Amino acid sequence: MHQIADLISIFEATFYHSHNTRLVKGEHEPIYIPANANTSFHQIVFAHGFYASALHEIAHWLVAGKERRLLEDYGYWYCPDGRDKTQQAEFEAVEVKPQAIEWALSVAAGFDFNVSVDNLNGEQTCRFDFQKRVHQQLQQLVKTGFNSRTTALLKALSDFYNTPWPLTAAQFVWQHPQEFSDAV
Repeated sequence: MHQIADLISIFEATFYHSHNTRLVKGEHEPIYIPANANTSFHQIVFAHGFYASALHEIAHWLVAGKERRLLEDYGYWYCPDGRDKTQQAEFEAVEVKPQAIEWALSVAAGFDFNVSVDNLNGEQTCRFDFQKRVHQQLQQLVKTGFNSRTTALLKALSDFYNTPWPLTAAQFVWQHPQEFSDAV
């Protein structure tokens, strides 16, 4: 069973002392808040205590460079649900790498991963095409290596959940549903 308290503890043990960053259960929309006059540490606030939301928000933090981690929400724009076709394409382009890392974190934690196009009330796009791009990015990361923060967390999750380490491309097999039906 995946307990959010475990993930918070793993994250804190891995990053609090080295990066002054904590994973925080939020009540509303997720947000990244850098340290400020009111709070001495950086906060990755995830939605409603959901494990998947925490992994997703951590993935954004792992992608963000040192300077971006000094800006609220890393200085990125966010266009909420209800995006048109152009806005959705921009959203997906920005989301490919974080969702690839989220997928790796999920596997290291033994947790199911699902891509998110996060646009229920807007222009519908092909979820499978987006998942293919996320999968291609993930395969590239497995091949070339993750950054040191990502590697540290992947290893910590793998140790805690007793999942195979190191991660290999074979752990991330994905086939487009059309390709699967053609193969049958």
